Amino acid sequence: MGTTYTIRYVTANPQHAPEHVKERVDGLLAQINSQMSTYDPDSELSRFNRLRSTEPVVISRSLEFVVRRALGVAVETEGLLDVTVGPLVNLWGFGPNGRPERVPTEAEIATARAHSGYQLLTVENHQLSKAHPEVYVDLSTIAKGYAVDRVAGLLEQMEIYNYLVEIGGEMRTKGMKPGSEPWKIAIEKPTVEQRAIQMVVLPGDAGIATSGDYRNYFESAGQRYSHIIDPRTAKPIQHNLASVTVIADTCIDADAYATALTVMGTEKALAFAEEKQLAVLLIAYEDGAFVEYVSSAFLPYTQYVAGSDSTQ
Repeated sequence: MGTTYTIRYVTANPQHAPEHVKERVDGLLAQINSQMSTYDPDSELSRFNRLRSTEPVVISRSLEFVVRRALGVAVETEGLLDVTVGPLVNLWGFGPNGRPERVPTEAEIATARAHSGYQLLTVENHQLSKAHPEVYVDLSTIAKGYAVDRVAGLLEQMEIYNYLVEIGGEMRTKGMKPGSEPWKIAIEKPTVEQRAIQMVVLPGDAGIATSGDYRNYFESAGQRYSHIIDPRTAKPIQHNLASVTVIADTCIDADAYATALTVMGTEKALAFAEEKQLAVLLIAYEDGAFVEYVSSAFLPYTQYVAGSDSTQ
């Protein structure tokens, strides 16, 4: 998946030696990577993307589960989570092929946009098909969360019930950390100048994911272009919502919703979170300062840090 992972766990079982746990986890992640990576040309997803056909293809249960969940959240968010924006992600230089030397033309954007839209994907009878041969699927907005959940499930199969799993910044916690204290997660202030803590949360037994445009971007002619593509415009998002953190029962849901809410913008994201009773922290940049907007469901998880900016 082109990222790193960290696992912390508490156990008194000598069979849970770090090297043994690591071997099991590495094997699982290699399997998921071989199914869902767009960076591995031989992965199951890469092969599907290369297929210039609309015929259904039998897919693994894991890939089916992730695509189904992605399409479910796409429907809920009216297409703001769209795993078919891969051609646009690539066009804007945030895919496997790297950064562009220039901003795409309107004609190039229109061409890529014609091949995107979650409605172009169908999952049925353990098969995946696309309505247009050029459809390209990118699961980077949801696959890390899924991998976190799978690793958490593996640990519990091994009878490890006190853990923190982190893959590429997405996390899941359960039980207690060493010393019988609850796991505490620091949410970063969305700045590139220096790393600082905006807030500390106690997620309990849950998944937590953060989406933001403050690290992965490029600039051209004085304009900033985020890696997060708005499916409605086929262009990087352009608003003041800098960071979205979601706490949910599963990390796959936290991951998916965090991306969709980032695309929505502050006002719509907060309204959506209240409607769906999602635990959400929004950090917007307003009048030269970061302002926090917290949904009702998020409040029980919060611990504020001295010096953090204002909260709504």
